[in-house]
Amino acid sequence: MIDLKSYLDDVHAAEAAVQAKLAEMDELFKGGKKAEALAMKPELDQLKANLQSANQLYVSMRDGATSGTNPGAQKPAGADVLNTDADDLEIGMSPNDIQNYSLLRLINAVAESRSNPRAMEKAGLEIEASAAMAKKLGRNPQGVFVPWDIQISPVASRGGLMRARNDQNIGNPEEGGYLKQTQLLSGSFIDILRNKMVTRQAGATVLTGLVGDVDIPKKTTGSSYYWIGEGTSPTKSTMAFGQLAGAPKTIGAYLQLTRRFLKQASIDAEMMAREDLAASIALGVDYAGLHGLGAANEPRGVQFMTGIGSVVGGENGAVPDWADIVDLETEVSIDNADVGSLAYITNTKMRGVFKKTSKVSGQNGFIWEDGEMNGYPAYATNQVKSNLVKGTSGAVCSAIFFGNWADLVYLFWAGLDLIIDPYTNSTSGDVLVTALQDVDVVGRRAQSFAAMLDAKSA
Repeated sequence: MIDLKSYLDDVHAAEAAVQAKLAEMDELFKGGKKAEALAMKPELDQLKANLQSANQLYVSMRDGATSGTNPGAQKPAGADVLNTDADDLEIGMSPNDIQNYSLLRLINAVAESRSNPRAMEKAGLEIEASAAMAKKLGRNPQGVFVPWDIQISPVASRGGLMRARNDQNIGNPEEGGYLKQTQLLSGSFIDILRNKMVTRQAGATVLTGLVGDVDIPKKTTGSSYYWIGEGTSPTKSTMAFGQLAGAPKTIGAYLQLTRRFLKQASIDAEMMAREDLAASIALGVDYAGLHGLGAANEPRGVQFMTGIGSVVGGENGAVPDWADIVDLETEVSIDNADVGSLAYITNTKMRGVFKKTSKVSGQNGFIWEDGEMNGYPAYATNQVKSNLVKGTSGAVCSAIFFGNWADLVYLFWAGLDLIIDPYTNSTSGDVLVTALQDVDVVGRRAQSFAAMLDAKSA
């Protein structure tokens, strides 16, 4: 009889190897040996690949036990490991179809269909792709599905759209220079979304292409050690497993396209629409990862996770100093959670304070220097609240977070659902587009994070 626990152990071992390598690189970064740390990236990439392979093997064995093809397999508690590569969600679009797919053509066709019933024929490819995606997901969209093939396909590689650029003179701004290609154009919709999230930049984990509710395994207790005398045996200990559940929560992004914009057919117009939708979704998801209530249809963000470390400035808040920054690290390290993608995240107001505040009074060296605090990467975003209240402070307090952001997991379900409304603003010819994306946020370990929620700028 096959015990699935051995395969799960392999996953945990591979995950531990990744975390150990990250910790080793972190130590080098903190010691100023950035070149040596960066030289380890190929090793880290290989360890991540090993983790993915171990995960896939376990999932294969687990699914075999479930389907009956491997009935002898025994499933341990807390053993549902995420299958992060959902290649089977692709509908099999050919390279030519991917090149010819146009989001704006789809929006135009729906908009024109209100007065011309045959307008939808212009978007035959896009409508067929939506129907195929609906069949894959086993549910119908509220509007039109953007297929997974398109969501993960780099726009800049689409030959048909790139050829449209050849008609422009990028040397002259008025004739096309403003449309000059940037690095952003090489990303898929999913990549654009990820790159807009500061928590992702800090190391948060993003899993895409999910179908159905998911459970992330979590080891709640480990084995114990004992000192033993001659002829005696250690007391038997066991590992306990738990699960963190993730379920879809829907976020909507709203976009208004003018009649003249819809008449554009260039890569730039296509990319602008896609980038705007991705940016809107990213802002909402990123904010939820930091400040989500865990109620009112929102995921639960770090601020409201039970069990995170806490650093308190004062009864009515306080201007943070070097000791507070170090204390945030300490809150994580006392739980042995100071490994992985460790970083600080706060807002631009506090970044300004730290750039002007010395670590030690009368000595050189500021709290925030070269994008780092306390030897760790530091990120500033106005997504972090600056209107928190502590005692009688009024709405003037800011949040400062520290933690292993790899333990903040974003779950994205497949199927970007577009609702196209050509009616609300029909007198001006504008079209309203709402993009709906199913997403959730899960904190794998609350001990991996600490927060100061009463930081004042003055």
